[in-house]
Amino acid sequence: MTDAPEQHSQLTTHATAIAISGAGVMICGISGSGKSDLALRLIDRGGILISDDYVEIQRRKDDLLLRSPANIAGKLEIRSLGIMQCDHMTDVPLKMVVDLKAAPDRFPLERQVRNLLGINIPFCTLDAMESSAPIKVEWALRRILGDSVSQ
Repeated sequence: MTDAPEQHSQLTTHATAIAISGAGVMICGISGSGKSDLALRLIDRGGILISDDYVEIQRRKDDLLLRSPANIAGKLEIRSLGIMQCDHMTDVPLKMVVDLKAAPDRFPLERQVRNLLGINIPFCTLDAMESSAPIKVEWALRRILGDSVSQ
């Protein structure tokens, strides 16, 4: 009897991704919704860029790993300043997705998960332009990981 082949699949999506305490957070939203701005504020709070604008997601067994396409690795768009070079990480496990909306629900009524490449990933919906948005990302991630995220 042979072992089942290792499950590999991947996709590239329009999003921005940040590592917070080694956990990958993918920020999704329409163009102009504040993905790069929220990423910049999270970087200012100690996060590390994974990728801005496009994110490659690769499934390895039961993990989804985030990385940047080679042509944009280490580049972050800062509105009014342009494309800036930035420290970045690769192959960071995805732990949470943040969906950006201008008016998210005040109290989500059900557990929020998104299925990516056959794996359920927790997500939350935020308004990136709220001053508290980066703190909310950190609190949501802390809840998901069981308080192992440093402040």
